[in-house]
Amino acid sequence: QVQLVESGGGLVQAGGSLRLSCAASGRTFSSYVMGWFRQAPGKEREFVAYMDRSGRIREYADPVKGRFTILRDTVKNTVYLQMNSLKPEDTAVYYCAAALNIATMRADYWGKGTLVTVSS
Repeated sequence: QVQLVESGGGLVQAGGSLRLSCAASGRTFSSYVMGWFRQAPGKEREFVAYMDRSGRIREYADPVKGRFTILRDTVKNTVYLQMNSLKPEDTAVYYCAAALNIATMRADYWGKGTLVTVSS
């Protein structure tokens, strides 16, 4: 069993940066493919980024490529989403996921989310 707790969301102006954290407990997250998703108001949840178990492979959704980076700290058992050059369309609740199946984009474990609001 894995518990995921996100933090770091908040209100930021367009062009600004935020770093989201996802603290994992229960098992080391290096056992899993880890990912970030987001859900904007009135829209379905969508994929943002993932990192494989080794930490060497990272993939991003097209809208965030070049602006967002998924990182991890194996000592702290924490995964991060560094978000730069934020845009109003990045406004969403961001969710951390563990044991992600990259073929189906389904995960076994989810956090409760953290809200990011980008003002124009």
